[in-house]
Amino acid sequence: MKNLICNNLSVNHSDHLCIDGVDTVELAQKHGTPLYVMDENRIRERCRTYRDAMANAFGEGSYPLYASKAASFRQMYRIIMEEGLGTDLVSSGELYTAASVGFPLWKAYFHSNNKTDFDISYAISEGVGYFVVDNVEELDAIDRIAKEKNTRQKILLRLTPGIDPHTYEAVATGKVDSKFGSAIETGQAEQIAKYAMGLDNIELMGFHCHVGSQVFDSDVFLRASEIMLEFIALMQSRYGFVTRELDLGGGYGVRYLESDPEIDISSNIFEVAAHVKAVCARHGIDVPSIRMEPGRSIVADAGLTVYTVGTVKRIPGYKNYVSIDGGMADNPRYALYKSSYTVCLANRMTSDAPTFKCTLAGRCCESGDLIQEDVILPADIKRGDIIAVLTTGAYNYSMSSNYNRLPKPPVVMLKDGSDYVAVRRESLEDVCKNDI
Repeated sequence: MKNLICNNLSVNHSDHLCIDGVDTVELAQKHGTPLYVMDENRIRERCRTYRDAMANAFGEGSYPLYASKAASFRQMYRIIMEEGLGTDLVSSGELYTAASVGFPLWKAYFHSNNKTDFDISYAISEGVGYFVVDNVEELDAIDRIAKEKNTRQKILLRLTPGIDPHTYEAVATGKVDSKFGSAIETGQAEQIAKYAMGLDNIELMGFHCHVGSQVFDSDVFLRASEIMLEFIALMQSRYGFVTRELDLGGGYGVRYLESDPEIDISSNIFEVAAHVKAVCARHGIDVPSIRMEPGRSIVADAGLTVYTVGTVKRIPGYKNYVSIDGGMADNPRYALYKSSYTVCLANRMTSDAPTFKCTLAGRCCESGDLIQEDVILPADIKRGDIIAVLTTGAYNYSMSSNYNRLPKPPVVMLKDGSDYVAVRRESLEDVCKNDI
């Protein structure tokens, strides 16, 4: 049996994989496959961990912002609203989704390296709390549109502290040569900060950085906060600017494999807080309100994806393939950057010793449509068996597509032993509903 890498997973008397005590095979029978399954209790638990740790470690003015891009749909915004989190948004679509359920947009921070005039105008009209500003062109556009709307817009400036998080290159965002933000090292951060201070329709509240994703300890947050606070002290001494907010970016990593470490999120946050307070004291500046932006670590291990096996292809002397009824259309992460996953035979978790080494392949007409290679499953795996891919709550539904004109799977959420549909399965009609 595969290691159950998350404590909300179990095996029942029928030898079926369960999440939050609910049988995944029964869910597949009820809702069909492919199927995204998400554990609401787990999501709320993670929200509270971040919320309470940040309030206790940094003070009541500090709180987490849920990173919408990890999983954006209406029920997610209802949950994080009820749990008292803010949110970061990266598009008008995410903002519209949040607004549609009454999310308090004064707690919303609008990111992206290339906001259009429509994005800016729409967000200001909807009452977005902050823009996280990436560059001078955007700053000028916000100042101009805010003036047209007779308002003064709060912003944070996104800076790059030059930190290498030693993570996937595709998700490393804090280096000097990143497409995001203004580099401190080159002097561009000081230039844009000074410029922002002089704009009539801009209220500069502070600064933002994001060093990357899948961070398993606090080292990069300690290094980034040191650089950011040195910059904040420089802005105060040189320009008299007092920073009210510092956003340190993303949350911590999650377990995709048994070899990945478990993280005590709360203790790591307290470690960062102690360092931030010490650095502020050393520079003689007040501790700003702190934001963090967990997304993956809020939803990833709350989710798994259930598939049905279609074909089993054995190529003697070469390799084996197990093909499922989903693939890169519902999970493109392996195709994009070779993401690791734990794969289980959900309908027979313990009955057979796994000996069959294979590639879990998708149904798309694309050679690169793979979910995972070198998977070990029972040798008698066959058509109709149920596969579960674990830790898919983040960046699966949100990155899904209709490639090959495949309808997107539904999102079924679990709460206290019951299941409900949060996002319905697309129909064939849905796939072409915008065609003319």
